[in-house]
This record gives sequence, C-alpha cells and structure tokens, in this order.
Amino acid sequence: MKILLTGARGMVGQNILSLAAQYDYEFLTPTSTQLDLLDSRAVNDYIGANNPDLIIHAAGIVGGIQANMAQPVKFLVDNMQMGLNILTASNANGVAQFLNLSSSCMYPRDACNPLSEDLILKGELEPTNEGYALAKVTSTRLCEYISRENSSRQYKTIIPCNLYGRFDKFDPNHAHMIPAVIRKIHEAKKANLEEIDIWGDGEARREFMYAEDFAAFVFYAIDHFKQMPQNLNVGLGADYTINEYYQAVARVIGYTGHFKHDLTKPVGMRQKLIDDTRLKSFGWSHNTSLEAGIEKTYQFYLNEYCND
Repeated sequence: MKILLTGARGMVGQNILSLAAQYDYEFLTPTSTQLDLLDSRAVNDYIGANNPDLIIHAAGIVGGIQANMAQPVKFLVDNMQMGLNILTASNANGVAQFLNLSSSCMYPRDACNPLSEDLILKGELEPTNEGYALAKVTSTRLCEYISRENSSRQYKTIIPCNLYGRFDKFDPNHAHMIPAVIRKIHEAKKANLEEIDIWGDGEARREFMYAEDFAAFVFYAIDHFKQMPQNLNVGLGADYTINEYYQAVARVIGYTGHFKHDLTKPVGMRQKLIDDTRLKSFGWSHNTSLEAGIEKTYQFYLNEYCND
C-alpha cells in the first residue's frame, strides 16, 4: 500500500514515521517546499502523479492558546484551505481511503463531558481557538459528505485528545501545554526560581496522550479501516487538572519550588474530556502513563534543545 502522509515533519508525522519500519507500507512524505498544500493545483497534480492508495492528512498550523489568539486568521484560513485542497484533490483523483486528523477543539465549549462524536456543531465553540476549530469542523464534514456521495470512498476522521511527546515544539509562543510546562519548569530549576506562575486557577481539566501511542493507533486504524467508525475519538478516557500536570512535570524534572496562579490569564474550556466508548468498541487503548510520557518527552527536550 502506498500512503501519502502530509505534515510528515510535524510531531504527529514524525511519530508515525518512527514506527513505519515495523509495517510493510510505502510512505510518500513531501516537504512543504515539495508540495504546497495551500496551492490547489499543485496538490491535485501531486496526487494525480503519485496515485496513493491512502492519504493521512496530519499537516496543519497548530499551537496553544497564545498562538491561536494572536493569529486567528492564519489558523482559520490556512488550515481550512489545506483541508479543502487535499480532500477535493483526493476525491477527484479517485483516492479510495482518506484518514483525516481533526481535533477535540471542534466540540462545543459548554457541552457535557465526556465529549461524544455526535456533538460536532451542537453548540458554540471555544473563542480562544475558534478559527482552528472551524477549519477542523469543515474538513470533518467534508469527509462525511464525500463518503456519503460515493460508496467507493472511505474518508474518515480521527479526533485525538491533546497530544505531546517526542518531536514536539518547546517554544513558549507556539508550544502546547505540556512541552511549554516542561521548558518553563526546566528553566526555573536551572535558574533556582522559587516560584512559577500558572495561568488561571489551574483547575481546568485536560486530556493528553503521548504522541507515539497516537501513532500506534494510526497504524491500527489503517489495518482495520473498513471497521472504523466515520468519526472516532482517540484519547485516554481520563483527564487531569492543569495543576496536576504542573506537579507531574515538576516531579519528573526534580523541581521543588512553589506555584502561584495568575487569575488574569485565560484558561479556555474548563474541561475537555473525550468519550472513548467507540474507541473501546473498536478494540484499541493507549499504553503510556502520564509520568512515563513526560519522562520520555523531557529526555527528548534535553537531547535536542539543551547543552547542559
């Protein structure tokens, strides 16, 4: 099977490729210079020339609350354009199977947790990442429409919880929470700081999966593609408070200072726990505990970003 993987240089893409040697698949992994997903003609030509059997769309503009709030136009327009281009070109060129990577930020901000797959477009989105969420809703719905119109197409969407792990971004302006906290606490320990700020009261709850576990799920989905539901949450079935994440990172790093809460800062949704009922029925579950995942991620950070 020939698989086109977009976003192969991103965290998810690199974790998928790190496991690829265990499977008998041929991967096409064009860089953004080799294939500009914002150029609809280039996307159509590439798919037509290479004729992949399956496309995994993992490319996207991603970031935490700060980045989403600072650049809502880019998060909406670029993500939506990439999704529309790759999906319409795949359909036009007869690609039979498509695995779309979406996000749990699609779910309504005030929906009751855990968040089930049928809640998409059932309420108002979280304002701090609304642009990104709108783009993901669009790609998810388009997969449904294409599959509905043509029975020879299996265009499906997986909806992961928050991810972290090897190949993550640690820039505080662009990082998601766990890598940002790892860097923040590492630097605090190095500087002998006695106190660290936490945005908000720290009681908001989040669900984070180690990215290598998610990559393992992707291969499981490929091997069981026909049985996979149209839209499928992929998560842990459990969540933790922001305070608990800070405490877990501090334990791994060995930081013994104190935390204080900055109540002037935004915190986003109070809880975002996805419903893993369909995932369990599909026969898959994660392997990596929170502290084991943080330890592996911290070692990656030390190896790749630190000289001390």
